[in-house]
Amino acid sequence: MIRKYFWKAFCFCFLGLFFAGVPLKVWAQVEIPGKVTLKEVKLMASNQVLITWKKTENADIYRIYYRSGSDWEGVVNVDADETSYLFRSCREFPLKGGRTYYFTVRPYNIASKSFGAYHKKGKAVQIPPAKVKLLKVTNSGRTNTIHWKKAEGATHYCIYYKKKGEAWKRIETLNGNTGTSYQHITSDEFPLKAGSTYIYTVRAYNSSQKLYGSYDKNGLSIKMPKENFPLKGVDGKRRSTLKKLLLTGLEPVGTTVYVWGGGWNEADTGAGKEARNIGVSTRWKTFFLQQTAAYDYRNTRYQIHDGLDCSGFIGWCIYNIRNVSDGKTGYVMLADKMAKNFADRGWGMYRASWQVTDYQAGDIMSSSGHVYMVVGQCVDGSVVLLHSSPPGVQLCGTCTPSGNMDSQAVKLASTYMKKYYPLWYAKFPNCVKGMSYLEDYAQMRWKTDGSSVMTDPEGYRKMNAKQILADLFA
Repeated sequence: MIRKYFWKAFCFCFLGLFFAGVPLKVWAQVEIPGKVTLKEVKLMASNQVLITWKKTENADIYRIYYRSGSDWEGVVNVDADETSYLFRSCREFPLKGGRTYYFTVRPYNIASKSFGAYHKKGKAVQIPPAKVKLLKVTNSGRTNTIHWKKAEGATHYCIYYKKKGEAWKRIETLNGNTGTSYQHITSDEFPLKAGSTYIYTVRAYNSSQKLYGSYDKNGLSIKMPKENFPLKGVDGKRRSTLKKLLLTGLEPVGTTVYVWGGGWNEADTGAGKEARNIGVSTRWKTFFLQQTAAYDYRNTRYQIHDGLDCSGFIGWCIYNIRNVSDGKTGYVMLADKMAKNFADRGWGMYRASWQVTDYQAGDIMSSSGHVYMVVGQCVDGSVVLLHSSPPGVQLCGTCTPSGNMDSQAVKLASTYMKKYYPLWYAKFPNCVKGMSYLEDYAQMRWKTDGSSVMTDPEGYRKMNAKQILADLFA
């Protein structure tokens, strides 16, 4: 018992002597910082975020944190007098377009070497897609093509155009995976008039954020050629060129599906409204975009305003190189009548199918049930052609005269469709046509000596298919 009380007395004496010289401050409560209240996290520019907070007790320093994933990263320490910090994107802590970032602030006390409580989830800020950098805009006949660089965070690109002094008009919204160029072809809704100047710009959009990026408000301008459409010659005849004919034929390529009766009138006796209009119908592309790879023309018979059949396509092409306004007499007729009808107008020379020995640019080829236009013949005898055949308007290549399906024409058609019409090619990659295209068609070959309605100043008649395609898509 004595031993027990002895040790208690000893301990009390020892502790009293030990703490006799310790300052009173140590006996005070340890200075733990209070919790920081975040006020706002605000995007000031695409690369700057302003973080603001309320002061808290016992804070000597405020540490700024950010994250894009699950882990916080300390960015910088600021003085206790501060209640805001302007964060700037940098290599170590970037702000990338199309992403969401979180910010928070945590107080720190130097004496106690302790952090205070903080907003663990933080406040979010969305970084919109980056500003689109425009590269160039080019012209080819009645088509302008705008080119740009990929923008970080863009899921879609919105294409706009206007005349100087007018408001922007959105022409199209493209999926961000379909490329970085867009061909604007004159149409009834978004026309391009000869001799006029147009301005283009592109704006990025992020569908998950529902945010647009900034854009070049000045845009890039281009003037349409004065001879965009056929001119009236001294003899009163409207003239075109083989190049303009093929460029016109390319306008609905990759955006117009085959519709039985498309291009015909309601009575099914001749050209309908769309086949007597200058430019492509916006409705054709809208209908195409609604279709999948399983598109079946047998389910859309006589939806005449939604696409083109073979006669509707050729008739539309001829109308567009022969006229400068809508609503004139059309050129849609039965496919097997076209070559002979055009030749009888004095436009060219007619050959029956058994008389055909070669193929040149612009040749109109007619058979029972189909008609197509020749782009050019390849060295191996195969032919690159333009036509509307299920699934729609596209470039195709025939086999060689010996029946080889792995022909130069097939390779060329596939290459150009894949490169310039990727959305179409992803749904409809087949560009192969068989021997019947070389054996069963009558031919109308245009006169190009200036005595009729067609000329050939570029010399397409002397070029093969590869050379012609290179020039058309230059």
